[in-house]
Amino acid sequence: MTPGINRLKTWVLIAGLGGLFVLVGAWIGGSQGAMIALAFGLVFNFAMYWYSDKIAIATTRSKPVTEAEYSQLYRIVRELAQERQMPLPKIFVSQMQQPNAFATGRSPEHASVAVTEGILAILDERELRGVLAHELSHVLNRDILIGSIAAAIGMSITFLARFALFFGGGDDNRGGGLGVLAAWILAPIAAAIIQMAVSRSREYQADESGAYLSKDPDALSSALRKLEVASKQVPPLRSVSPAEAHMFIVNPMAGLRANGGFGTLFSTHPPTAERIARLDAIAQELRGGSALPNPPSAQDGPFRPL
Repeated sequence: MTPGINRLKTWVLIAGLGGLFVLVGAWIGGSQGAMIALAFGLVFNFAMYWYSDKIAIATTRSKPVTEAEYSQLYRIVRELAQERQMPLPKIFVSQMQQPNAFATGRSPEHASVAVTEGILAILDERELRGVLAHELSHVLNRDILIGSIAAAIGMSITFLARFALFFGGGDDNRGGGLGVLAAWILAPIAAAIIQMAVSRSREYQADESGAYLSKDPDALSSALRKLEVASKQVPPLRSVSPAEAHMFIVNPMAGLRANGGFGTLFSTHPPTAERIARLDAIAQELRGGSALPNPPSAQDGPFRPL
């Protein structure tokens, strides 16, 4: 799927979420309810836009680190940022032992990237570079903003549906109690499915953008294989909620969710096998065009901060 089609798909899904939100508001209170719902959604989006990064840093127990402490980490991030002519983001290390990484911030000028202690223990430098290229691509693609909007609208729909259960629908509602119950159950489910689809779409895009940024899609593939296994064995911090799962490069709740079938509808991330298959196709393309004659050299063994 080309980047343009992927972006169009994402914004169609966002529009679907917004439309569902307004419909729920209209069902509760008619046209006035729709306007109130729209205003409520704007407030939620504003809050997520400005404060989602602070919430993410706090819940993952991430601490800012200096270049003296993590010189190689700074070097990798700086090289990738310079490649795309973006400011150097703030760099954090999380106390999480689960191998993972995430980016946050409302724009490239206000961005942060965080890696967990767990990921530094199992990835080599080349793999870590692939992961960081993926995370910086999230920033450059404005995925942080898109994800925050989707999360805010999804939470708002759930809130409105619960509000309807207790206070009933509008005057023109013909569903009675069954209609209220149906909205309470179905509206949050529909919102969750659309929100997860948005998240999966952005993960595919960040994989592709990151592969071209690092010029080493094989490294990201290798990292994803390791992270897929480890994320199912090592739980995240208890302070990390499922609502924040979309931020990470692999689903931190992978060990808790159902695999395959209906459960994939509610997954924040695409199947790792599909992500790797797409990266393999990019690697073949790059090698075919002589853009990737040899993978970049990497130190042996796990990444070391110094």
